[in-house]
Amino acid sequence: MEGTNTPDNPPVLERWAPKFFTIWIGQAFSLIGSALVQFALVWWLTQKTGSATILATATLVALLPQIVIGPFAGALVDRWNRRLVMILSDSSIAIVTGVLIFLFLTGRVQVWHVYVIMFLRSLGGAFHSPAMTSSTSLMVPNKHLARVAGMNQTLQGVVSIFAPPLGALLLGLLPTGQVLAVDIVTAAMAVIPLLFLSVPQPPRLVARENGTEQKTSYWQDLKGGFVYVVRWPGLSGMMLLAMALNFLLSPSSALMPLLVRNEFHGGPPQLALVESIFGVGVILGGLALSTWGGFKRRIITSLTGIIGIGIGTILTGLAPANLFWLLLGAFFILGFTQVLANGPLSAIFQSAISPDMQGRVFSLINAGATAMMPLSLLIAGPVSDWLGVRVWFVFGGAVCILMTIAALFIPAIMNIEQNRQMASEPGEIAK
Repeated sequence: MEGTNTPDNPPVLERWAPKFFTIWIGQAFSLIGSALVQFALVWWLTQKTGSATILATATLVALLPQIVIGPFAGALVDRWNRRLVMILSDSSIAIVTGVLIFLFLTGRVQVWHVYVIMFLRSLGGAFHSPAMTSSTSLMVPNKHLARVAGMNQTLQGVVSIFAPPLGALLLGLLPTGQVLAVDIVTAAMAVIPLLFLSVPQPPRLVARENGTEQKTSYWQDLKGGFVYVVRWPGLSGMMLLAMALNFLLSPSSALMPLLVRNEFHGGPPQLALVESIFGVGVILGGLALSTWGGFKRRIITSLTGIIGIGIGTILTGLAPANLFWLLLGAFFILGFTQVLANGPLSAIFQSAISPDMQGRVFSLINAGATAMMPLSLLIAGPVSDWLGVRVWFVFGGAVCILMTIAALFIPAIMNIEQNRQMASEPGEIAK
């Protein structure tokens, strides 16, 4: 056996890799298909309406399920068979995409149809994401979680670089409806392995199904997730830090087109180059993390990465208009250090959070971080119009660094993997 063998962290078989990576590859193809659909729908809305308000509304519609429904979905993920949750989520997303394909092929599609489909696809993701993330910790030995997180970050970088041009190529060759059909094929590639491979379930779920442990109600489980987070000071501290950082840094992608155009006098080629360099940084950072694994104390790797993000953000705001290469360097740093920040933190959560609680906790973390995005955009827009777009980058990066340095002196955060026992056991919370 490998990994830690405890009631909260069941043993992982030595031959874990073939099963896990078969499932992981299928999920990777599904992610690519989803990125193509997202690109195609955004481009269709752009051509159809040319309205920034329409695009902003589409973004909000896609975020709402993650923010509002996510915490409630997480409690259900912890009560249900996670393999079935992933199968049903991927299948449901493919079905609603099929409906949209029909509307495109018959010429009946309207903007509100796209809104509804984007909402339903995001709803499926609100169930699928915590199910896959929490299943990973039951399939991968603890010592390899940081490397797997690095691979996930690398995959995100690959998708960010290649999905847009691939989507543009397909849209140039095929009607939008046929491009969307790619998502159904990739969803099938994700579902088929899950039909034949088992996925370990949390020990308490197995015990309840066997009748050896008393069942709890949905509302008890939902409350248990909130109490678990609150009673674990390191976890709640990292959640608050992540929410604050998302508030400070989320507007960066929305403000980048203005920065490139107004400050560097660039156009679409320059903007595309900046985004590609960011993707290169993510890929190389993911490869480095998956090979190296990070420092022995994962929290050190994560906080180092966050400081690097702050440095990259400040450089973005300070880069002179005649030094475009410095902006490219800043975005390479942002991509590379983002992996160092997110990968180890994901591994910490997967290894330290009780498997029975991971669906709820991951959903709460995602909902809190995602909720900061629309709020920060509402504030960053007027502030940037008033003081200039560079100000938000410099301010956000500086506060990011200061908050992370402060976190280095907070024992609850620095000892997050050791102070988990301060959170009550799920069964005790639910009483």
